[in-house]
Amino acid sequence: MNLQEFFAMGGYAFYVWTSYGICFVVLLANIVLPILQRKQFLRQLALKQKRQNP
Repeated sequence: MNLQEFFAMGGYAFYVWTSYGICFVVLLANIVLPILQRKQFLRQLALKQKRQNP
């Protein structure tokens, strides 16, 4: 088996590589989105505290 055959995946390359791509995007989103949401929440909380305590 050579490298070209490996990447062709026996004719299923489109399905396999698309699946890997979608999986990578979902895993990346599961890391990035909570970080962004936490930052936004902390900003909102700080702004709310600033308004309540002048």
